Amino acid sequence: MDFSLYFDLPLWFRLVLQGTIVILVLFPLAAACSMAERKISAWIQGRPGPNRTVPPFLAWIPGVSILRNLGLFQLAADGGKFTFKEDPVPGNVNKFYFILAPILSMIPALSTVSFVPFGAYFDSAGKLVPIILANTDVGLLAVFAVSSLGVYSLILAGWASNSKYPFLGGVRASAQLISYELSMTLSVLPVFLWVNAPGGQGTLSLFDVVQTQSLPGFFGGMWYVFLMPVSALIFLIALFAETNRQPFDMPESESDLVGGFHTEYGAFKWSLFFVAEYAHMIVGSGIFCLLFLGGWNPLPWVTLADTANLLGIAGYPLLMGLLAITLFLGKVGFFIFFFMWVRWTLPRFRYDQVMNLGWKKLLPLSIANLILYAIAIAVKDLYFPNL
Repeated sequence: MDFSLYFDLPLWFRLVLQGTIVILVLFPLAAACSMAERKISAWIQGRPGPNRTVPPFLAWIPGVSILRNLGLFQLAADGGKFTFKEDPVPGNVNKFYFILAPILSMIPALSTVSFVPFGAYFDSAGKLVPIILANTDVGLLAVFAVSSLGVYSLILAGWASNSKYPFLGGVRASAQLISYELSMTLSVLPVFLWVNAPGGQGTLSLFDVVQTQSLPGFFGGMWYVFLMPVSALIFLIALFAETNRQPFDMPESESDLVGGFHTEYGAFKWSLFFVAEYAHMIVGSGIFCLLFLGGWNPLPWVTLADTANLLGIAGYPLLMGLLAITLFLGKVGFFIFFFMWVRWTLPRFRYDQVMNLGWKKLLPLSIANLILYAIAIAVKDLYFPNL
């Protein structure tokens, strides 16, 4: 299929179109995660979960009962309920910032996906091209910079609520971000020390990270989860904390803060916070897959190009792109399930345990891990450059 007509369109129009498409995909996916979590939690706990909701005008159609039992209509029911439900604003809050906070929570959640490649294809020249909105050399740095702004919405919500429990939730959110952002950043440095060979052009591109897991040779095709397992573990734990997922949901913590930062919220504004949380989960899972699980490569030492050639679709950009996106989203879907599995399996930590884990365990471990890999990579480059 010839894409030349598409690339002849004005750049601003293509960017607006691509951004709109991604938002129209990411927003419903994030909303659907709420329904998926209810079904997964029900499956783990041995109960049916949502299985009654169905539009009356569809109930008579054969086969609709299967969709009803799967809970697939629950997403539309939840969306309609949150949109049209009465949404009063408490009289004691700072109304402007109270309403602004959930809106601000969506901006970093939907912006970070711009720097995340979710597939690739061969162009007419035989070059592998990423499917991405903004292919920059500072992709991961941009993701960290933008995603970290999401905590301001929680702080703003807690402060604007003018209530002690939401305020404590906002303070906890900021403390938790600082505690685990350090470990998360240090955990990915060994990856980029490995990717950026001495004398080469430095890069923080997530696409380049996937490319280095697609090279020939033993270490070339090895996923970094096997090469740097400690880095992967630290990043995954920090990702749970950064997305405020149980057992790290200290900003909410119903057992001691009622509802935390969102105690005073309800209806549509409340739902925006959790759509943003699920969007962060999706993007964070995607970044983990790109850094440590080979991105859209189906298996270690088996690249997307090998698979496309095997299936005979390497010369068809559309089919190859769909294959890459399917493989990538399959890995992301597994980690979304893993997030939910952990939530309904592990008990919530105490706040002091969360802080101790971040500062006394993960941070020293991430520093030691960085030093170890810095020495190992230096020895490899000096004495085994062809390995």
